[in-house]
Amino acid sequence: MEADVIIIGGGAAGAMAGVHSARFGNKVIIFEPNGKIGKKLFITGKGRCNVTNNCSNDELIRNIPRNPRFLYSAFSQYSTEDVMNFFEWAGVPLKTERGNRVFPVSDKSADIIAALERELKAADVKIIPERVKSLIIEDGVCCGVKTESGEYRSRSVLIATGGKSYPQTGSTGDGYTLAKSAGHTVTKLEPSLIPLVCNEKYCADMMGLSLKNVTLSLYDGDRKIFSELGEMLFTHFGVSGPLVLSASSHIEKMQPDRYSLKIDLKPGLTHQQLDARLQRDFGENINRIFGNSLSKLLPAKLIPVAVRLSGIEGERRINQVTREERVRFGELLKAFPLTVKGFRPIEEAIITSGGVDVKEINPKTMESKLVKSLYFAGEVIDVDGYTGGFNLQIAFSTAYCAAMNM
Repeated sequence: MEADVIIIGGGAAGAMAGVHSARFGNKVIIFEPNGKIGKKLFITGKGRCNVTNNCSNDELIRNIPRNPRFLYSAFSQYSTEDVMNFFEWAGVPLKTERGNRVFPVSDKSADIIAALERELKAADVKIIPERVKSLIIEDGVCCGVKTESGEYRSRSVLIATGGKSYPQTGSTGDGYTLAKSAGHTVTKLEPSLIPLVCNEKYCADMMGLSLKNVTLSLYDGDRKIFSELGEMLFTHFGVSGPLVLSASSHIEKMQPDRYSLKIDLKPGLTHQQLDARLQRDFGENINRIFGNSLSKLLPAKLIPVAVRLSGIEGERRINQVTREERVRFGELLKAFPLTVKGFRPIEEAIITSGGVDVKEINPKTMESKLVKSLYFAGEVIDVDGYTGGFNLQIAFSTAYCAAMNM
C-alpha cells in the first residue's frame, strides 16, 4: 500500500500530526496497535485531559527542564493559543483553571479524543491496528515501514510512539528501537513526573491523606532544587500528587538518601505567626493533653505522626509543654521531613525522561539529521516538561512542526 505520510503511533502527537498533514492534501496512514487513538489521553489530568497551559512561549520554555531551547521553533510555529483554537474549532469548549491549566469545560478527556477522531475521519486518515516492526531505509532515505502483514511505502515517516511509561496504553518503547535502527542515539531513559518512594514508615500511616495549599521543597543534600505551593498525597509507599510529580523531574540521578523533602504545612504563616497561633491554640486547650489539642491545626491522620516526631509525649498536658518544645513543634510544621528512597517503577511515570537525542533532529522541521524523510514528534524525543499541560503542548507543537514539513 502506498501513502504520502506514515505515522507510527496514534497518541496525542501522532493524531495531531495526522490531522494537519492530511489537511495539506497528503494521504496519511497511522499505525496504532491499539486500533484506537489517544489511549494515554484518557488518563491525563486525572481523566480530565489538561490539553495545554494558557501561557506565553517564554513561560512555556521556563517549564521545560530538559532541552528547552530545542523547542523554541516548535512553540513559535504552534503555540498554546493554536492548540486551544484547534480544539474549540473542533467542537470542544475549553476553560482555564489555576496555574493556567486548560481543560475541556466538560472535564472529560473523552471529548478531546473524540475531537481528534472526528478530525482524522474528516481528513480521511486511515488508522491501521498493526505494530511496525522496522523502518525501510534505502540510500539514506526512510521510504516506508514493515509490519506483521507486509511493507507499506511512503514519502515520509513520523515516529510518534511515546515513551515507556504506562505500557498498558501502548507506550512500550518501540520508538526507541526504531530510532536506534536508523542510527540515532537514545539518551538514558528514566521516569519523570513520577511518585516518590520514601524511607519513612509514617507515610503509610497517613495513606490517602491529601494536603492542599502546602509548599513542598526538594533538596539535593543541603541545596534546595525545587519549591512550589500546591497539592500532594501520602501513599503506602511514600508520596504522590501534583507537587511530588513536578519535584521528581528535578532529580537528575536517583540515589537512595541523596534527596530529601520538606513540607511547609503552614506556608501562609511565618515562624513567628505560627508560634503566635500555637500559643493561642494551646491557651484555649490549657488543661487538655497535647495529642488532643491539634484538631484545629492539622488533619486527623497527620496528628499522631506530628506528635511522634515532635518528641512531646502525646499524653502530656498542654500547660506542661515548654516554650522550646512549642517552638520546635512549629519548626516541624514548617519543615515536615521525608527522605527519598527512589522512584516508583517507570511504568507508573506520567512521562519518560530521555529519548532520541535532540542534537540529531532538526528543531525547525523535526526531521532526522541522519536519515532523510524520517521525523520525530512527542515524548519519544529527549524533551519533557512539568505537570500543567506542558507535555501535551510539546506533543502538539512538535507534531505540527513535523506535519508541516513531511
